[in-house]
Amino acid sequence: MVKCVKLGKELPAIPYKPFSNELGQRIYDNVSLDGWKMWLEFSKMIVNEYRLDLTSASGQKLLHDQAEKYFFGEGAEVPPDYVQPQAK
Repeated sequence: MVKCVKLGKELPAIPYKPFSNELGQRIYDNVSLDGWKMWLEFSKMIVNEYRLDLTSASGQKLLHDQAEKYFFGEGAEVPPDYVQPQAK
């Protein structure tokens, strides 16, 4: 169990460290599984909109920077040209 920084309550923890760096440890220690699932959905939009190559160092850095902001900063940035899909 962790006190989730994203959802503000005690919830089940992530069962694994998501990144093999200091940020991954902070997420593991402070983010719930529910908070992590929210990030996974948000990160799909970031990867698609920025057309990130996650095998490149620059793609990984941008994704890690966005995760840092999403969980511990002012919130991740939505790409400037992003248009929210319309509900059907």
